[in-house]
Amino acid sequence: MTLQQLKYVTTVAETGTITDAAAKLYISQPSLTSAIQQLEKEMNIVIFHRTNKGITPSREGEVFLGYARQVLEQAAILEDKYKGNDGGKRQFCVSTQHYSFAVNAFVDLIKKYGQDEYDFSLRETQTYEIIEDVARMKSEIGILYLNEFNEKVIRKILKEQKLSFQELFVAKPHVFISSGHPLAGKKSVSASDLEPYPFLSFEQGEHNSFYFSEEIFAQEERKKNIRVRDRATLFNLLIGLNGYTVCSGVIDKKLNGQDIIAVPLEDDQDMHIGYIMHQKGQLGRLASTYLEALRKYI
Repeated sequence: MTLQQLKYVTTVAETGTITDAAAKLYISQPSLTSAIQQLEKEMNIVIFHRTNKGITPSREGEVFLGYARQVLEQAAILEDKYKGNDGGKRQFCVSTQHYSFAVNAFVDLIKKYGQDEYDFSLRETQTYEIIEDVARMKSEIGILYLNEFNEKVIRKILKEQKLSFQELFVAKPHVFISSGHPLAGKKSVSASDLEPYPFLSFEQGEHNSFYFSEEIFAQEERKKNIRVRDRATLFNLLIGLNGYTVCSGVIDKKLNGQDIIAVPLEDDQDMHIGYIMHQKGQLGRLASTYLEALRKYI
């Protein structure tokens, strides 16, 4: 196995076709196909499924590609240190629940390490997909929270996937509401205060269990429920419908505007927000820098 072979398979995964990958790598299609087949034979795995519609990674191939990207990143760091060059194209991916501080830290990372060429991904996605992304090494780290209600279930899944949870901070529950909401002037709000208003939450797709909800107390019965896919839509509905969502209380007014405020929720339960990674994994320089930036915003 060589670094060149690892570069070949990650490029194929990135482009989705042998033709495009060969053109990008400046080699012939037969040479690229042969190199991949040799690697698959040496590793005794099938990295790609080949169909008439293109080429896609197998499940074990996705895990292998995750390791390959880490190896290439470490090789780039070595070249950066000892050859005095830029270490090549930077690649990094993080999967996260919908947190503004996760976006802010991502911006800081790009400002620090963004060069002429980089390939960074920020996946604001569903909770189960965050776990799956890190397990399959699509993402180096994932950002989510644990609390008394979901911890047992989430930790069981993390253990099965050989992932660990590292706490970043503990947050008291708040609600996000619009600055013009009837409850905006209160120092804190209770569940009974919120009862007349629509509760907004992020949908969790086929894994739509309360244990995967991004919102603490999502299991509570409510008369008015609205589920959305993205943060912009949720904030627009908060303003337009006098809705609310339950959150950590960490908000960035530059990112989210002046129309959304955080008000403490009267409850003693905590949110333990942290990141997940492989148990035996070692964070790369980009992941470590990203976590440093996260701590600045929380």
